[in-house]
Amino acid sequence: MSGNQDKPADDSLELVEVETEGIDDAGNVVDDDLVVAVDRDGNIVAADETVTVVTADGDIVVDETLSVVGDDGQLHAIEGDTTVFEADDD
Repeated sequence: MSGNQDKPADDSLELVEVETEGIDDAGNVVDDDLVVAVDRDGNIVAADETVTVVTADGDIVVDETLSVVGDDGQLHAIEGDTTVFEADDD
């Protein structure tokens, strides 16, 4: 008999998403979308955060950061990307 039979085989992760939107002091619309992967014990193992800012001038800035938990138990950014879409001046 294998010693793993007493342990549940469910190593799946649950995705939890939190999205907030607001206007900053400069009049920019800021949308923060955070998706975290949580293990069955409730520990966060990875996070993907996308912050989108629409400026008062109509420019759009999208900043995405992917983080994973390191050996120290803290989230560490492993990838990031910022994209800027400038509004047409027509």
